[in-house]
Amino acid sequence: MKKIKKKIRVAVIFGGRSGEHEVSLVSAGSILSALDRSKYDITPIGISKTGRWLVGDDTLQLLSEGREKKLIPACLPADPGAAHLLALRERAGLPEELNGKAFDVVFPVLHGPRGEDGTIQGLLELADLPYVGAGVLGSALSMDKIMQKHLCRQQGLPVVDLLWFRDIDWQQNSNRQDRPLLPDQLANMTRKEMIEAIHEDLKLPVFVKPPNMGSSVGIHKAHTVKELKAAIEDALRYDRKVLIEKAVPNARELEVSLLGNAAPRASVVGEVFPSNEFYDYDAKYVDDACRFQIPADLPEELTRAIQNTAIRAFLAVECEGMARVDFLLQADSDRFYLSELNTIPGFTNISMYPKLWQASGLSYSELLDELIRLALERQARRQKLQTTFQPDQKWYRKKT
Repeated sequence: MKKIKKKIRVAVIFGGRSGEHEVSLVSAGSILSALDRSKYDITPIGISKTGRWLVGDDTLQLLSEGREKKLIPACLPADPGAAHLLALRERAGLPEELNGKAFDVVFPVLHGPRGEDGTIQGLLELADLPYVGAGVLGSALSMDKIMQKHLCRQQGLPVVDLLWFRDIDWQQNSNRQDRPLLPDQLANMTRKEMIEAIHEDLKLPVFVKPPNMGSSVGIHKAHTVKELKAAIEDALRYDRKVLIEKAVPNARELEVSLLGNAAPRASVVGEVFPSNEFYDYDAKYVDDACRFQIPADLPEELTRAIQNTAIRAFLAVECEGMARVDFLLQADSDRFYLSELNTIPGFTNISMYPKLWQASGLSYSELLDELIRLALERQARRQKLQTTFQPDQKWYRKKT
């Protein structure tokens, strides 16, 4: 008799306390539809906007419709020896197998803070669960665009000129000279002096960003001082830091998808033609007028240079599993700049990450298979590491 292959138990986590909650739901919907049910036993786990973990029948649908009361609060204990999923209260109709269900791998589809920044990755590490995507360090470094760009620049990668500051630097409106400064930081000056420094060092227009958000949430292109001040105030709604970047004139927006762990491979390069002035939230998820060209119309040598730079950036920030790397190409030249690296890129039906792999010969479902395989491969490699140390017994007894 032919032995039936056991299905891999996959938990897909989505939603979250983030400005990208809705994007996460759409990405999760695409992933849940594409995962092969003959290979995987799938459990959807939703996280509400208030941070509650929820399970039950039709989790994605009910969370999308705001009907959270019909779902069961649950938790994932940070204990490798515990059941991996625990319902926090009983409810008639909850499948018994959900309470105390174990998983073989977790697929976080959480964009932005508390999902893409190393937070949930740390929980999964404590629970000793394999998971798709970058680890704690890679997620944290990649999420903060300021740290990401500083690391990439140290590796000799092309990054646009930037300045940044903390909320306290803007809100105190003080010219105190008692704080040491980090590279590119604006501090110890009044708001007027900060604006003057931005104008002098970067020139307008500039891009104003909350460095720990994605999907272009809170990003503005400021052409005037008035717009700059308003953009800073809006960015501070989402983050405690603000990143100011020099605008590349007439830039072409290019993207590359990466896949792998220690030896990642790059997809073809794609180009985005946003309907708005830049590739903002509406252009990414709302507007149908945005166009793509895959592969981008580029010389072969330039394509290879961009792909190699994407791989170097991936390795520089300790990324694993997957990433989408965005570039700005200066018009009428071959000069390009690394814009940012995203460790959990969008997986919607119009998202560039899966589209670029499809154009590279990897279907959506095959891409998901490979991501899960990479997660399990990394976990197997980690399991070989020794996690305990036995000190010399005589020394140990003396100390205790």
